[in-house]
Amino acid sequence: MPLLLEKNKFFVITLFAVLLFFIPAKSQVPNEIIQSLKSGNARALSAYFNQNVELVIPESDNVYSKAQAQLIVSDFFSSYPPSNFLVIHQGGKEGAFYVIGSLVTSKGYFRVYFLLKKNEGKDFIHQLRIEKQEKPNE
Repeated sequence: MPLLLEKNKFFVITLFAVLLFFIPAKSQVPNEIIQSLKSGNARALSAYFNQNVELVIPESDNVYSKAQAQLIVSDFFSSYPPSNFLVIHQGGKEGAFYVIGSLVTSKGYFRVYFLLKKNEGKDFIHQLRIEKQEKPNE
């Protein structure tokens, strides 16, 4: 019986340690990013772009300067006017975090992923992916 108690104690301690390790850091996505995705405002979104941004959207997949990325995202929003953006999941660690969301446009649904890294106290988007998806199960 004491062996069983020891195994349970070890299991509980191990489980607790693993959960603490995997709990994401509490990072708040700047509201301006969420609002710019909802409204299709590429200019406001680009204020959070790093000097170079890895951009993966329909018909564009490369690393672009901040200005180039703004133009490409603006063209995307013109072709696919957004009506809503919902954060599905976010996580990360201190200094860097990611967001996965769903972008609803007049021409379909897109999965959005972006990676933010903190630099000099401000969050910058280093990677932005917008990929076509079927209607999400809600």
